[in-house]
Amino acid sequence: MNRKYRKTIIAGNWKMNKTPSETKEFMTTFKSILPKGRWCDVVFCVPAVCIPAAVRAMRETRVGIGGENMNANASGAYTGEIAANMLVDAGCKYVIIGHSERRAMGETDADVNAKVLAALEAGLTPIMCCGESLEQREAGITEEWITMQIKAGLLNVPEDKIRKVIIAYEPIWAIGTGRTATPEQAEEVCESIRTVIRKLYSSKNARAISILYGGSMNEKNAFELLAQPDIDGGLIGGASLVPEKFVQIIEAANQPTA
Repeated sequence: MNRKYRKTIIAGNWKMNKTPSETKEFMTTFKSILPKGRWCDVVFCVPAVCIPAAVRAMRETRVGIGGENMNANASGAYTGEIAANMLVDAGCKYVIIGHSERRAMGETDADVNAKVLAALEAGLTPIMCCGESLEQREAGITEEWITMQIKAGLLNVPEDKIRKVIIAYEPIWAIGTGRTATPEQAEEVCESIRTVIRKLYSSKNARAISILYGGSMNEKNAFELLAQPDIDGGLIGGASLVPEKFVQIIEAANQPTA
């Protein structure tokens, strides 16, 4: 982390877990144990039906609520989909875009790009995901693959809006598998992502953009991962469903930095 230049962000991705009633119960517990002097931004990206309950529960805190996905279209005949303005009106400030689980359902880089542009237009902060499979890592094309994803996902994003984008590196082989990239592996890729941003935009913008790690970060490995200079937080899956574990990760983000 480097708080001198950019925000530290700990974001929970609940995926398809918890009901609205369970959300209210979770947030009540979470608020009671949330560190008071925290130095990082805290976000929960929750299922669509849980958004109102989460927003109400966190209304008087600095905790942000986000969606787990959105449609790039403003409205129309897209049964079951959610538009950016719907998320905004419901109280969301963030939205996850391009998660590997969505990509596995057929979402393309072009889809990701359209969603990023729509999110920015609506005033949402997109958390844009990228990451390689085990086969791609073993083939030695991790850097090339992620560079392509970043360039495609940020196509036509103007320089004055790039700092509103958060990038999450999530090695597919480490999501929900219990396997985690070593701090050195994670840092190497996050540093590479920052280099791509520097080439696409500028050194100043590259220094300012927050890059999260999203591959099975938990309360046991968070401190060491967050100690890396180019890892500015985490996109947390399973551990974000347990208040005590998520708070431990927030506390790991409150470690001193050089």
